[in-house]
Amino acid sequence: MKQLRRKKRTAEQQAALPKKKNPESEGGASRKLADFIIHHYRQIEKVFLFFMFLCVLCMPFVSVNYDLVAYLPDYVQSKAGINRMEEEFGYPGTARLMLDDVTIYEAKEYKEQLEKVDGVDSILWCDTATNLMVSEDFIDYDAIQDYYKDGSAVMDITFEGSDSDPKTSKAIDAMKEITKEKGHYIGMAVQNKSLAENVTKEMSTILAIGVVIIFLILCLTTTSWMEPPLFLIVMLVAIVLNKGSDIFLGEISFLTNSVSAVLQLACSMDYSIFLLHAFTREKEKGLAQEDALRNAIQEAINSILASSLTTIVGFIVLCVMQFRIGFDMGIVLAKGIVFSLIAVIFFMPAMIMRMAGVISKFAHRSFLPSFQRSSRAIYRIRYAVLIALAILVIPAYTAQSMNAFLFGNDAVGGSEGTEIYEDEQLINAKFGRSNMMMILMPNSSMVQEKEMVEEIKALPYVKSITSLAETLPEGIPEDFLPSSITGLLHTEEYARILLYVRSKGESELAFEASDEILGIVKSYYPENSYLVGATPSTQDIKTVLTKDYNLVNILSLAGVFLVVSLSFRSLIIPVLVMIPIESAIFINMAVPYLSGETMIYMGYIIVSCIQLGATVDYSILITGHYIENRKDKEKKEAILTALQTSIPAVLTSGSILTAAGYILYQVSSIAAIGDMGHLIGRGAALSMGMVVTILPSLLVLADKWIIKNGFRRVQNG
Repeated sequence: MKQLRRKKRTAEQQAALPKKKNPESEGGASRKLADFIIHHYRQIEKVFLFFMFLCVLCMPFVSVNYDLVAYLPDYVQSKAGINRMEEEFGYPGTARLMLDDVTIYEAKEYKEQLEKVDGVDSILWCDTATNLMVSEDFIDYDAIQDYYKDGSAVMDITFEGSDSDPKTSKAIDAMKEITKEKGHYIGMAVQNKSLAENVTKEMSTILAIGVVIIFLILCLTTTSWMEPPLFLIVMLVAIVLNKGSDIFLGEISFLTNSVSAVLQLACSMDYSIFLLHAFTREKEKGLAQEDALRNAIQEAINSILASSLTTIVGFIVLCVMQFRIGFDMGIVLAKGIVFSLIAVIFFMPAMIMRMAGVISKFAHRSFLPSFQRSSRAIYRIRYAVLIALAILVIPAYTAQSMNAFLFGNDAVGGSEGTEIYEDEQLINAKFGRSNMMMILMPNSSMVQEKEMVEEIKALPYVKSITSLAETLPEGIPEDFLPSSITGLLHTEEYARILLYVRSKGESELAFEASDEILGIVKSYYPENSYLVGATPSTQDIKTVLTKDYNLVNILSLAGVFLVVSLSFRSLIIPVLVMIPIESAIFINMAVPYLSGETMIYMGYIIVSCIQLGATVDYSILITGHYIENRKDKEKKEAILTALQTSIPAVLTSGSILTAAGYILYQVSSIAAIGDMGHLIGRGAALSMGMVVTILPSLLVLADKWIIKNGFRRVQNG
C-alpha cells in the first residue's frame, strides 16, 4: 500500500510540475538571437577583433592610482585638509633614508649631495638644529641619537612633487644611485614607487601562471584537448575588452588593476563550459552542426544569464561604498562579467563553428569519476554535517567579527621578504619610527601660531616640529625672509606646520597622538584647520569602511536573495542556497582570528561580496538539478542524481577560483593583494565543500516546501 501511495503521489507531482519545453517549439527571442549569431558569425568575429584592437590601443592610457587616501570622500577631515593643502601649498611626497657605516661628517656630505637632486625639496637631519662644523669632541651625540648613532644616520626627506609623481620616482632613483648599498629607503613615496613597479611586473606573472593552472584544470575536467584552448581564447577576448574599456574611467586603483583579470577569468569560465557542453549534448542527438549550435544557444543562454546575474550583483553592490575604491572595483569587476557574457554568447559560437571538427577529433575520455559513491556518502552523513554546521557556525560568526584589522596605507606595504620591508625593519630597529603629520590652519597670528607650536612640541611623542613662527626670530617680519622659504610654510590665507611623531602610521598610539594634536589645533583654530598625514587619513578610512561594511553586506545579501527568489519564484530556496555560502564566509573570515593574523579590512568587505556573488552559483546549480529531478524521482534519488550531475561543474568552477586566489597569494609581494588572494582562494574552497555537503541535506529536509512551491507556481500560472 505504501508503494502504491508513493507511486500515486509521484505521478501527481509529475503532472503538477511544469513540463519541459522543447526549444524548437518555443521560438521567441532566444531562437532569433541564435539564428542571427549562426548566420552572421563571420561578421561577429570581425566586430570582436576590431574592438579588441581598439582596446589594446587604449590599455596603456588607463592610469593606475596607488594612493588609498584619494578614495576618501571629500567631506572627511583629512581629505578636506589635503584638498585645501594642495590648493595652497601642494601635497609633497615623503620618504625616510638611513645611511649605514658613515661618520657624522660623511652623512652631512651625503645630505648636501641629496639636497641637490632634482625633485628633492628638503631633508631634515640633526644639522638643522645642531652645529656640526666643530670638532667631534664637542658634539653631544646623546642629543642627536634620533638622527645619528652607531655609525648610521637617518634623514626625513620631503619632495617637490607628490608621492606618486614621476618626478619623485626619478628623484628616488637618483638618490639611490648616490647612496648605493649604504642607503635604505622607506616612506609613502618609496612605497608607491615599489607598488607601481611590482604591480606591473607581477600582473603578467599572475595572469600567465593563472592561465597555465586553469588550462590544466580544464584538461582534467573536459572531454577534448581542444576545449581548454577554446575557453581561454574566449576569456582572453573578454579580458582585453574589459581592460581597454577602463579608459572611460580614466583611472583605476592598483588593487583593481591587479585582481580584475584573474578574477574575471575565474568567475566567468563557467559560461563557456555551459555553452560548449550544451552543444556537445545536442551533437550527440545526431543533429547537424548548425542545428546543434542553435539549440545549444537557446538552452544555455538562460542558465548563463541567471548564473552571471548573482555574480554581477555581488560585484555591483561594492559601488555603494563611500570609500570609492569600492566603486572602482565594483564597476570594473561587474563590467568584466558583462563582457564575458557578451563574448560567450556572441563570439564563442563563431569559434565553435570554426573549431567543432578539431574538438571532435581530439576528444578523450573523461578523467573525472562518476561521483556515485561520493554522492551516496554525502547523503549518508547529511544529518552529521548539519549538526557539525550548527556547532561551528555561531563560534565562526563570533570569531570573524573579532579580527584585528589594518585600514590604511600600512595595509598595502611590501610583504615579508621584499626590499622595502627589510629596509623598514632595519630603520625601525635602530632609530624607531618617524610618522609625519602636517597641520593646516588660517594664517592669522604669528603669536597664536607660536603658542600652539610650543604646546604641541611639549607632547612626549613629538620628535620634531617645523613652523615659520618658531623659525623666524622674534621681532623679524615675515617679509624679511625670501618667499622660497616662507612659501613652504605660509601663504596669504593659510599656515602649514610639519611635525614628526614617534609612532608607526597605523597604531593605537598613532591614533591617540593624532586625536590629541587635532584637539590642540582645534582649541586655537576652531574653524578651517586640519591635520593631515598617514595617521589622520587612516582614521578616516577606518570610520568610512566600518560604515560601508554593514551597508554592503546587507545589500549583497538582499541582491542575491532577490535574484534567486525571482529565478526560482520562491522565498524558501534563496534561504537554502545562501546558508552554505554564508557559513563558508563566516569560517573563512574566522581563520585569521584563530591563527592570530591581522586582516586588511578593505579585503574583508570586498572578498565577502566576491565569495557570495561568485560561489552562490554552485548552490543554484545543485538546487536547479534537484528540482528538475524531483519531477520523476523520489527525493533520495533526486538529490543523488543532482549531486552526480553537479559535482563535476562545481569542482571545475571552484577549483579555478581557488587556484586564482592562491596564485595571487603566492605571487604578489603586495600585502593587500596577497591577503585578498588568500581569502578568495580559501573562501572558494570552503564554499565548494559546504555547498556539496550541506546543501543536499537542506534540500531534502525542506523538500515538502520546495515541491509545494512548485504546485503553487503551476496553479497560479
